[in-house]
Amino acid sequence: MFSGIVETQSLVLQARRDRELLIIDVRRPEEFDDLSIGDSIATSGVCLTVENFDARSITFALGAETLKITGWNERTLAQGNVNLERSLRLGDRIHGHMVSGHVDATGEVAAVTDLGGSVRIDVRAPSELLRYFWKKGSWAVNGVSLTINDVEGDLVCSTLIPETLRRTNLGALKTGDRVNLEIDMMARGIIAAVQERK
Repeated sequence: MFSGIVETQSLVLQARRDRELLIIDVRRPEEFDDLSIGDSIATSGVCLTVENFDARSITFALGAETLKITGWNERTLAQGNVNLERSLRLGDRIHGHMVSGHVDATGEVAAVTDLGGSVRIDVRAPSELLRYFWKKGSWAVNGVSLTINDVEGDLVCSTLIPETLRRTNLGALKTGDRVNLEIDMMARGIIAAVQERK
């Protein structure tokens, strides 16, 4: 489990195929000094397992389902920055919202608007996810916990504050980019409960 409060972003050093797997090496942040093989790390919103690590890098193996949902491949990941968040420990404060790292779909950035210190992003979300998004609700975009400011048709809009722009890869977004989307667990539960009552 994660909070959607990204700790840092880091460079994908290498992305290579191993049969049906995609193996990626991500530069190991200095502050990630407590790693063990098998740890879970949210990587731009995707819960990945540490396969190996050394002083320079962390290695992850991405399976077919992850690649299908995210659209990631050697080209899209190589030399790009990913958001990193280590899993929560019992007793940690939760500053964002509960995030599983199980990406539901990808969305397309439809607009990026400079608001003079903050930035508004409008993301075109898949139609099957729209019922889970409402004003003042939560969602995770590339693993970042965000408040939904508005929903206009198939556009879901959030504002990025300076700390989010500095700490995450959302500050580099441009129109047409694909982003990983995760539905808020509470929203999923509410919709499921309402549907069961029908």
